[in-house]
Parts: sequence; C-alpha cells; structure tokens
Amino acid sequence: MSTPAAQLERWQRFRTNRNKALAARHGWLTLTSFQWLDTQPSAVELAPGLWSTDGTTAALTAAGRDGLTLVETGETVDGTITASLTDEESLMWVQFGGSDGQQVVVELAMRAGRYAIRTRDSGSPVLTEFDGVPTFDYNPDLVIEAAYEAYPEPVAIPIGTANPLVDGMHDSVGEVVFRLPGIPHEYRLHAEEEKLGALTITFHDGTNGDTTDEWRKVSTARPRIDPSGKATVILDFNRAINYPSAFTPYGTCPMPVKNNSLDAKIEAGEKQPLLPARTGT
Repeated sequence: MSTPAAQLERWQRFRTNRNKALAARHGWLTLTSFQWLDTQPSAVELAPGLWSTDGTTAALTAAGRDGLTLVETGETVDGTITASLTDEESLMWVQFGGSDGQQVVVELAMRAGRYAIRTRDSGSPVLTEFDGVPTFDYNPDLVIEAAYEAYPEPVAIPIGTANPLVDGMHDSVGEVVFRLPGIPHEYRLHAEEEKLGALTITFHDGTNGDTTDEWRKVSTARPRIDPSGKATVILDFNRAINYPSAFTPYGTCPMPVKNNSLDAKIEAGEKQPLLPARTGT
C-alpha cells in the first residue's frame, strides 16, 4: 500500500473528478421528474407531446411547434416516433427548451419491465447551485486490505431500490472480507462485478440518516491474486460515494443486500448532499 500522503493526493484528484462528473449538463443533478407511460397517448408533466407504450415499444407524438428534437441527430419531431429498450436500459431520446433547444433532455427508461420517462433540466437548482459534495476528512485508517472470496457462479439476490415501485436484483459475485480498526469481529460484504473485473460494494453503516444518505457504495480495483491463489482488494472507504438517489427523488438506485450492513460508523467518504429546497416537485 502506498504512503498516506500519496493516498491523500490521489483522493483529492478523485474528489475533483467526481464533482466535475456530477456537474455534467444533463447528469444526475438535473432530474426533475419520473413518470410511467400509459397505454393511451397522454400528456406528461414538464415535457410537450403525447406519450404512450404498448408494453414493448414507447411512442411519442408531437408537432414541430412543440420544439422537440432528437438528441442523437437534432432532427425535429413532427409526427410519431418510437423506441424499444430492454429492462434497465435508458435512452436520452428528445430535447427541448432554452436558447439552444437543449435545456431539457427527456430520458426514456425501462424499469421493472415498464416504460418511463425522466426529464433532465440543466436549469435545475440542484445543478446550478451545486458546489461539490461534502465529505468527511480523509482517514488513512479506513484504507483497508480485504480478502476477496469469489463464488463459483454469481448469485442473483432480489433487492429493493430507491423507487418503491421498482424491484432490483443484485448479482453477487463474491464477498469482501475485512476488519475495521478497533472492532474485533469480521465483516463480509457482498460485491458486484463491474467493468474490467472491478468490484462495487453497496452498504449501510451507522452514519446513515444522520451525516450520510440512507446507503452508499464503494468500488475497488480488480482483485489481485497472489502465488498461493489468495485474492485481495484495497477497500478505501474515503472513496465511498452517494448513489444518484441521494441527490434526486427520481432515481431507481439499488439498495444494499440484506447482509451488507455495518454495525459501525464509517466516517469517511461522501456525506449527505446539501440540496436546495424541493418545492413544487
């Protein structure tokens, strides 16, 4: 493991990049609605046009005067357009508003086998007033070497999400095993695999609902395998981050699996975001 000074420098770069990514023009800080589509063409809040689904395809009917254009091509929507997604897919579909016609992007999503739309408004105060996510001070004691015990095959575990109408699934590929400073017992947390073999651990801890959101996640690099076959990862809780649902009521973010709860306060990583008052939403 590198020195605390080097760790701190890398963490500061991580925080800069994290805040920059959150401040993207149509990122997670810009969500202003989540609406299920009806079987009949219907108006929705915060976006023009008539929206519907037959269960397999989503449809939008609009006139040129509505000002909707396709995100991908910039082509004006004048008539009916359709799109099809698989579960958990999203499509930044159409846009409108503002001086450039791109202030609001309407995202088409399929969640729990149903079509929905989310509006992403770059004029949202959550974005325009964003000044970074508050964090705990860097704590080198919470950079922990953990064992990784992979399962023979991934295990699908049903979970809840930030939206009570959307069920989720956690594809657990193994367990991260570690101890925390000053606590005698061992912890085992389920992990999911991401790109290039990296792991993500979604967890509860004793700070939730006080200084932090209801749950957070932390990612590791791909496990290292020593000559004896033992796998390890570096679990850096200073890099624990919020899910989008900490910033918006319109997320469908996965909750932790039942066993991913720590009976300790992880005072590292991101705190509860400071958000403008949510009036009218």
